[in-house]
Amino acid sequence: MHQTAGPGWRVTIDTSDPMLLALYLKDNAGLAGAGFPPLAPVEPRIRECDHHQLTQHVGGVEALRREWEEWWAGLVGDAPDAVPDVSPPDFTEFSTTPALQRSLQAHFGSAFTWARERRAEYERLEARREARGDHRILQEMVAGRQLEVGPLAKDFDLRIIELPLAEDRAWLVTSDKVIMSQSLVDDAETFRSFLEPVLEILV
Repeated sequence: MHQTAGPGWRVTIDTSDPMLLALYLKDNAGLAGAGFPPLAPVEPRIRECDHHQLTQHVGGVEALRREWEEWWAGLVGDAPDAVPDVSPPDFTEFSTTPALQRSLQAHFGSAFTWARERRAEYERLEARREARGDHRILQEMVAGRQLEVGPLAKDFDLRIIELPLAEDRAWLVTSDKVIMSQSLVDDAETFRSFLEPVLEILV
């Protein structure tokens, strides 16, 4: 996790283990375009598995899509009551979403391993960024916006969640939270193009 801060503002940048797990299951089940925002597939790509037989007695793949989208909405909104505890092997807290429960029971091992590997990769990426001073661009952007706004500049706290997505872009998902492809920071111009409108709203 990285924090960049100044008087009256803070930007926290990290990845999300529960979201990594959820994205693995989405791509593994072939639920393209599911959830809001409809994120690109993860990178490296997940091998898709046919979930029809797995879910046929509990509503099928369409039920799995609906149940996954409910889970994802809870993760995006940081709503503890809407996010069941992921506890193998039975995943009893997912009993009201049986298609998703079956997907977890069948694929949790692979999903957990994949998510753990992505977390390790992200931590190595963050260490390289810290060594290079890559996050200075955020301080420059905030300082520039504050100078532009002057005494009307507002205090803010922004959380950026980076995920290994195949598309370089960012999504403002709540008033103070952005989901972003973790490769976006490497392209300063594109990074600015996505973050400047967010700062215009916040500062």
